[in-house]
Amino acid sequence: MSENETELQTDYEIGQDNITPFGLDIHNPVFLISGLTIVAFVLYTLMFQEQAGEFFGWLRPAITSTFDWFFLSAGNLFVLFGLLLIVLPVGKVRLGGKDATPDFSYPGWFAMLFAAGMGIGLMFFGVSEPLSHYASSMGGVAAEGGVRTDWAPLGAAAGDVAASTDLAMAATIFHWGLHPWAIYAVVALALAFFAFNHGLPLTLRSAFYPILGERVWGWWGHIIDTLAVFATLFGLATSLGFGTTQALAGFNFLYGWGTGAGAIVILISVITAIALISVLRGLDGGVKVLSEINMVLALLLLLFIILVGPTAEIFSLAVSGGVSYLKDLVPLSMPFGREDVNFSQGWTSFYWAWWISWSPFVGMFIARVSRGRTVREFVICVILIPTLLCTIWMAAFGGTAITQVIADAAAPVASAAQELKLFTMVEVFPMTGLLSMVGIILVLVFFVTSSDSGSLVIDTITAGGKTDAPKGQRVFWCTFEGLVAAVLLLVGGSEALSALQAMTVSTGLPFTIVLLAMCWSTWKGLSAESKNY
Repeated sequence: MSENETELQTDYEIGQDNITPFGLDIHNPVFLISGLTIVAFVLYTLMFQEQAGEFFGWLRPAITSTFDWFFLSAGNLFVLFGLLLIVLPVGKVRLGGKDATPDFSYPGWFAMLFAAGMGIGLMFFGVSEPLSHYASSMGGVAAEGGVRTDWAPLGAAAGDVAASTDLAMAATIFHWGLHPWAIYAVVALALAFFAFNHGLPLTLRSAFYPILGERVWGWWGHIIDTLAVFATLFGLATSLGFGTTQALAGFNFLYGWGTGAGAIVILISVITAIALISVLRGLDGGVKVLSEINMVLALLLLLFIILVGPTAEIFSLAVSGGVSYLKDLVPLSMPFGREDVNFSQGWTSFYWAWWISWSPFVGMFIARVSRGRTVREFVICVILIPTLLCTIWMAAFGGTAITQVIADAAAPVASAAQELKLFTMVEVFPMTGLLSMVGIILVLVFFVTSSDSGSLVIDTITAGGKTDAPKGQRVFWCTFEGLVAAVLLLVGGSEALSALQAMTVSTGLPFTIVLLAMCWSTWKGLSAESKNY
């Protein structure tokens, strides 16, 4: 860290407009602007539910149809940037300095980044997405038994069930592989590098010091951090909405508990209360423990599906689907000239916006647990290994569902609602009730870890990068994450998930620009640092 940077950081810490009501340490502009805006949003949405519902219904398709090219282009740049860092000399830079050592073992590190990065999504989409691509827009075999040839250039020749299955897996891995993890890696690397190697506050604005200089401590920095708070909160709310919908569907499927407004409020309240307990226990006693528990449960469920299910087909599909993904990666990633706009706008644009809106949350969380890793080691572990794990997961769950549909077109999983597909798929397995309950527990614990770690991250941002801010602020943000998810689910009615997704893409769009600038800033910083190695 240079003498100039030390002076600037000291001036920043002394000059922050901090207020401490009720024992809180509030970084004035970011906390007040973001906090008051979120409160106003919740109140307005509750007061004008009909108008809000109509607005949310319009917002998502309007953004994804207009800016699909932008989301896809940005996603490709993030992947290229991450892969270049592996092979270029800057990869030898160590986060925390030459003599830094890792704070966590590999198993603990993987568990935390995987649980925070994808947990609820894998449970919700693990069965439904591969099956959806197999049955509809990606070509191959249509739900009614006909054949689509829209994507024949990618390998799904008319009537070729095997090619259609591989392509369905390729499309799914595309959404859960290199691109999302590259998005997370961009933010995590920037935060870790500037915080651990240059002693700057652990907040988004610090990543822009090479570009903005001392202006990063002023309103430019406030704007960046405020956008990060909005993106994180609504990205988390979307995930919590998916988790709530699936958990309620599972409880209703098993016990007939109902899925109405009352059930939504009760479930979110209970899970938020559990998340609050985890928040108060801190990183090691809360998030780390829950993440490791969830990783064990997830691996046990995965192994059971592989061993008891169509084992040979799962491994075959993991390989052939992965090969199809690599072979078709370029055409899948193309931002222009798409034949199937439902795939690029309805699926990919939303996913990229969702991952981008999650990136401050997941990125900062990964950064906090990644000290001591080299840049090369960091990128390989954060991008490539999770991509491999996601491929295996999707092949196991999605491949099993597709196998059931191929064997019987009228299989229950084919017609089940999206949030019920996991539970209907395991009906043919032994110990169905136990498997379904494990699935629900996984969703709920992923819910808790997301809410907990998200609260830690938002609290850090709104406290000006301090990692030891009072726990009361984490309680505030943890509570409001659950409240926003509940409000959007209730107001959205039958289109509740669309309302959540609309807010995600609306915050993900401006934050995409922030991430693109972050790549350039990180490159400048790493290039200068690598000269010392």
